[in-house]
Order: sequence, then structure tokens, then C-alpha cells
Amino acid sequence: MLVAVIDGLGGGIGSQLVGQLKGNLPAGSEVLALGTNSAATEAMLKAGANRGATGENAIRVMADQVDVILGPLGIIIPDAMMGEITATMAEAVVESRAKKLLLPVTQPHVELVGLTPQPLGGLIRAAVRRLVEINKE
Repeated sequence: MLVAVIDGLGGGIGSQLVGQLKGNLPAGSEVLALGTNSAATEAMLKAGANRGATGENAIRVMADQVDVILGPLGIIIPDAMMGEITATMAEAVVESRAKKLLLPVTQPHVELVGLTPQPLGGLIRAAVRRLVEINKE
């Protein structure tokens, strides 16, 4: 299984996802760190991602080559994460054939109605549990 974790800003969410994925994926799986900036990519690599790449083109190219994409909701919203998510990045993620597991992290200009707010740690654990379930299907 080839899993991409996409994050921006300082990579805090992505690095937590990567850290929890390690040891929960089947043998032979690979975790890719795709950062909108080098700080995010570096944080995810330090957390244990197998490989990493940075920027719009890396996200555009790799989105179609992975089985699963994990990240905060903002990765599908142009101009999210203080403008780091370009329209091309968001489109690449949305149009990818990969299964998307998105954390409903609050965006200043988007409200998800009907979801009970949870601490970030709980969202990350839920995303990892769901990925393990998907792998067993």
C-alpha cells in the first residue's frame, strides 16, 4: 500500500499522522510525505515517512500514484492553510483515484455542520484506524 500524507504550514498534523501510521500498516507499505513547503515535508520525514517531496508539482504528480491520501480538510480547499494550498494542489487531490481520509480540521472560511468537534489526537487515531480497516477490506 502506498500512502501519501499531505500537510502544510509546519507539518504538525502530517507528522502526527505519519508517526501513528508507522507500525499500523502491512509489511511492504510505504508512507510518502508530501508537503506544501519544506518545513512540512521535513517534519513528516523526521516522524518516519519513507520518502518526501515538496510543492505543487510533487503533490500533483504523486496524488495519482498513491492508494490512499491522508491530511487535513484544507488540502481540498484552494487557498486554505494561509494560502499554501493552490487550486492545482486541491484539484489533484480531489481528482485522484486514491481513497481520501481527511481530518475535519477547522478552516476559518468553512464550517462543517453536523460534526461533533474532537481533539486533533482523536481525529488522527480515527484516521489511522480507518486506514487499517480499508487495508483489510
